[in-house]
Amino acid sequence: MNSNINELYKLLSLEYNCAPEDFQKGENIVTISELLEGRRIYDRYKYFFSMVTTGGNAVITADESLHPFLTEYVKDKKGHWLFELPNLKPIEEELNKFSHTLCKSFHMFLSKERVEPKKSFPVKWFYDEEIHAFYGDERFPNAICEKFLPHRPDRIAVCAYDGEKIMGMAGASEDAKGWLQIGVDVLPEYRSMGVGTYLVTLLKNKIEDDGNIAFYGTSISNYHSWNIALNSGFYPAWLEISAKRIR
Repeated sequence: MNSNINELYKLLSLEYNCAPEDFQKGENIVTISELLEGRRIYDRYKYFFSMVTTGGNAVITADESLHPFLTEYVKDKKGHWLFELPNLKPIEEELNKFSHTLCKSFHMFLSKERVEPKKSFPVKWFYDEEIHAFYGDERFPNAICEKFLPHRPDRIAVCAYDGEKIMGMAGASEDAKGWLQIGVDVLPEYRSMGVGTYLVTLLKNKIEDDGNIAFYGTSISNYHSWNIALNSGFYPAWLEISAKRIR
């Protein structure tokens, strides 16, 4: 499973306009933001600023107007420390000069090992168009997209049932070819029963059995979500933060 890290370097190189080996260098890298084929697509616009680390150096892709500041600012800093608040504040101040602000950070996980479920609940699987019936259902904001997105379509979902009632859902959108991001929602009355870990583990194994790469993301403080990822055989693999225009 750890061979997925090399595939991750290839994917991120498309999004950060760099070479895969740049993620293993000692120094931080700053590149010109471009829209390259094969990347994950979350926005139709080029990044004004986005920064990523896989635990060592940082790779930043940004508008050329930011390059003079960024090149000087990051040259003597440890890449992974750039994501700490004291080091983010000067970046935020520079972004504000161009009417941009930092967005939230994304803590991302890759598969480390295969884990078999320790619990069992009745489930039903849904694929592609079958998932569309759940769009607009406020119970599942994380498991599936809010609507059909052709650039990152929902491919697989699995629901656990208590009789006829859904206990929770895990779903996966194909954010890049062969890269399926897992999200999960468990209804409040069924939390702390292992439903989330069970569904994510089932879905992760299914994705990998189909020859694709499963990945998972959460926020820094959502420890419940972190534990689901860790208990399902994921490990923290990369961290990203980007910017958006101030409205």
